Amino acid sequence: MTETALDPIGTELFSTMPFADRLGIEVLEHGPEQVRSRLAWDESLCTLGGGMHGGALMALADSTGAVCAFLNLPEGKQGTTTVESKTNFLRGVRSGYATATARPLHAGRSFIVIETEIRDDAGKLVAKVTQTQAVL
Repeated sequence: MTETALDPIGTELFSTMPFADRLGIEVLEHGPEQVRSRLAWDESLCTLGGGMHGGALMALADSTGAVCAFLNLPEGKQGTTTVESKTNFLRGVRSGYATATARPLHAGRSFIVIETEIRDDAGKLVAKVTQTQAVL
């Protein structure tokens, strides 16, 4: 596994979400077109059999998507909140990292729709998440 540099400015964006910090989510890249973060496999985040819990993967996607939505806010708006999220799980994560990449599908005045892919260290698709964030 190659070492990846963490994004210190992106980490500040995630610092507004204490749960993301508690899980150990690390920010790799941030910008309005793409946000990338990762979560290290840990036994405490697993289900029976050593697979990373779906809730941990969903929290990774939700946090990454929330930052992407925030970076796509219309001028004068201050935040977002998740109003809908759909996840398709395709394979388990049993070691290494789950890496999330979030991209905006639609950035409107009232709603922002984000698509997030989670991949394992081999680059295989683990989950695909589509979420809608209401603009506050």
